[in-house]
Amino acid sequence: MNEALLRSLTPSVLGILVRRGADFATAEDAVQDALVEAVRVWPATPPRDPKGWLVTVAWRRFLDATRADAARRRREESVDEEPAPGPAPAVDDTLQLYFLCAHPSLTPSSAVALTLRAVGGLTTRQIAQAYLVPEATMAQRISRAKRTVSGVGVSPARAKPGARGRFDQPGDVATVLRVLYLVFNEGYSGDVDLAAEAIRLTRQLAAAIDHPEVAGLLALMLLHHARRAARTAPDGGLVPLAEQDRGRWDTGAIAEGIAILQAALARDRLGEFQAQAAVAALHADAPTAEETDWVQIVEWYDELARLTDSPVVRLNRAVAVGEADGPRAGLAALAELDGALPRYTAVAAYLHERVGDQETAARLYVEAARKAPNLAERDHLTRQAARLNTRGGR
Repeated sequence: MNEALLRSLTPSVLGILVRRGADFATAEDAVQDALVEAVRVWPATPPRDPKGWLVTVAWRRFLDATRADAARRRREESVDEEPAPGPAPAVDDTLQLYFLCAHPSLTPSSAVALTLRAVGGLTTRQIAQAYLVPEATMAQRISRAKRTVSGVGVSPARAKPGARGRFDQPGDVATVLRVLYLVFNEGYSGDVDLAAEAIRLTRQLAAAIDHPEVAGLLALMLLHHARRAARTAPDGGLVPLAEQDRGRWDTGAIAEGIAILQAALARDRLGEFQAQAAVAALHADAPTAEETDWVQIVEWYDELARLTDSPVVRLNRAVAVGEADGPRAGLAALAELDGALPRYTAVAAYLHERVGDQETAARLYVEAARKAPNLAERDHLTRQAARLNTRGGR
């Protein structure tokens, strides 16, 4: 059974059902039923036209569900009867499904879950495992999201004609990209690698829409993912960027990410994901940590701050300033920010250590460990504090 094939066909099959008049929620359930049936039947009798097979089975499931629900009999009259078996239509509504799943009425967590289910083709169990929540909880979240977008529908009119879609709604593109980046940042848990899944989905989006920020996000994901193997020690502890074994970085992914980024930047339509990818590219391109071009990184953070006005960007900029112009300059940049920012205390600890104030740095590392968002980061900060306390003889 080719699970990758099933997952790649899921969005186009769902789009065909919705285009025929099915409501999103019932259509999505019908597609999931068809996928389960495919897993059962295909190993013994693989179809000649997998997509057409899925469309036929899913449409039958949809009609069965519609007929069984008395409250929906009126809608049944408005949908077509079962079409004759044959090749599935060539029209692909995948792009519209991305926008539908990133509908502004959905919360970020619901948009991510619905994207993984409807576009990614993951099961509710897989998504629940990835988010470390009970399957019933995730099922409720997905059901609510499907009900929310059920009346929106899929409309191809939003894309201009052409080999690849061109959209005039950058706000909508930005929402889709943020959802995909949320998926990427979930990383890995359960039996689904969400970082790899986010890259797959973003590649799919990049093939469907000609937009430099889509390319920028794909480049950013590839450049970050290229360092994945070096980020943790054998005991599971975090390895800071400066201490990572660069020989373990994926040079193929780095080369691809940089090439995609350069092509996007050449279009002179800078966006935040392109700017973030430029920072990641400068880190990835440096042969050693000492050879990192921190001056140029500061310049890119200046661009990011202009684009986003994000305090988190300014926090990262303070670190870069500390590397480019010295730790005291970094502390001066940090002093302009709100001390309640996530990881503010950890940055302050690092910069104070760079200045040579080990006592203050150790105290701040302890404080930062108490505020850490996850166990791995807490353990890393605790070890940093212990290292300085040991060095200081206390």
